[in-house]
Amino acid sequence: MKLPRILIGAAGSGSGKTLITCALLQALCDRGRTPSAFKCGPDYIDPMFHRNVLGVPSKNLDTFFTGEAVTRELLRGQDIAVIEGVMGLYDGLGGVREEGSSYHLAEVTETPVILVLDAHGMGRSVLAVLAGFLSYDKNCLIRGVILNRTSGAFFETIRREIEMLSSPERPIAALGYVPKREEYFFESRHLGLRMPEEIADLREKIKRAAALLVETVDIQALLAIAEQAGDLTECEGAEGRESECGRDCRQAAGREEKMRGIQPEVKKIPVAVAYDEAFCFYYEDNLRLLEKLGAEILYFSPLSDKKLPEGSAALLLGGGYPELYAERLSENEEMKRDIREKIQGGMPAIAECGGFLYLHDEMEDMQGKAYPMAGVIPGKSCYQGKLVRFGYVEVTEKKANFLPKGECIRGHEFHYFDSDANGEDCVAKKPVSGRQWDCIWDRETCWFGFPHLYYYSNPAYARTFLEKAAEYRKNLRE
Repeated sequence: MKLPRILIGAAGSGSGKTLITCALLQALCDRGRTPSAFKCGPDYIDPMFHRNVLGVPSKNLDTFFTGEAVTRELLRGQDIAVIEGVMGLYDGLGGVREEGSSYHLAEVTETPVILVLDAHGMGRSVLAVLAGFLSYDKNCLIRGVILNRTSGAFFETIRREIEMLSSPERPIAALGYVPKREEYFFESRHLGLRMPEEIADLREKIKRAAALLVETVDIQALLAIAEQAGDLTECEGAEGRESECGRDCRQAAGREEKMRGIQPEVKKIPVAVAYDEAFCFYYEDNLRLLEKLGAEILYFSPLSDKKLPEGSAALLLGGGYPELYAERLSENEEMKRDIREKIQGGMPAIAECGGFLYLHDEMEDMQGKAYPMAGVIPGKSCYQGKLVRFGYVEVTEKKANFLPKGECIRGHEFHYFDSDANGEDCVAKKPVSGRQWDCIWDRETCWFGFPHLYYYSNPAYARTFLEKAAEYRKNLRE
């Protein structure tokens, strides 16, 4: 499949990837194009910014979660794809491995890279930074450079020297610059950027940023680079050099291929999915996989609704910012009671990170004030003031339940809260250091814990969840 595409990479976090990606998406829409947006790595908030521009969901791509073959399969679009990178271009597992990095994703999918360099406060040193990044680019994927937070005068001064770093195998285009403008700055909080709806006049800001980008960046040259992307049906990238986790994901992909030809025994299994200001961290492909396997997604709000959607056969409580809405969540006694009674009555339920916090007896907010929560998990959660068990994990059950015996599912932890009741039915393992610990409340019909799981890393997990939901609904009817 031929899909023009680029990956927006950078030297590190805070370099301006999200702003430039959003502005570019808006500029493409203004030109009558139909772009598809993707985010490299386990990020929830950046895709929300993409969605705000496009009006359609953005998806995640992660070579650690899904290996090489499945990652290529998930990269699909109608017209042109823009992939926003994560952290620094070469930052992968544990900060030292290639898997999971923006560069590995570009390598696997044969996607040209546009490197964003924050040139604020720099002169010729920007050439040294660029030369260093090019020296690691073994596949000659870096094809263009955009200087951020600098002036047009400096860009015109340095552009010829940037392009002198080109070679016949890898031409480098100095595409342009973005001036420093405080009005385009996106504020952050402890889990990353503030939510799009919290930023005043976001759409107008992005439209103005897009108009500026068109003036200062050669969009036509950028589109020409996107056309150089490899054919996804043929690109084999780093095949033959897959890690053990990559091979495992390819096996999971084989299971998913078999699933595609099987119609679910029970169609339209109603799954209640919490979605509001407090719970909004979901991988789009997780929800789409559930639908592919027979789920009917019914959204509800633990903040404002009084009970689960009528006819729900399962419950999914994703992550988010429940700590910011602890008082409102605590005061909604009807919803807490309905969720508690449904789970205790056998309704299959998955709760991740923020959803896991909500199910505790009690949760302290970031100021240390305690609030009663849903009362499903006999424990308390508290703010720790720092990241806890941050990073990728592979989770294996001690006793097979949601997963086939001996198999794992991959996920990611990113939270500042911890619990005195983390569960002990599974083992989480760091893929680089090998450090491991007990975690997860993994009982007959429930899975509660901090890790955010990516279902395509082991689709059997999603299938089993829906099978449990179908059984629950059948028992209710009998």
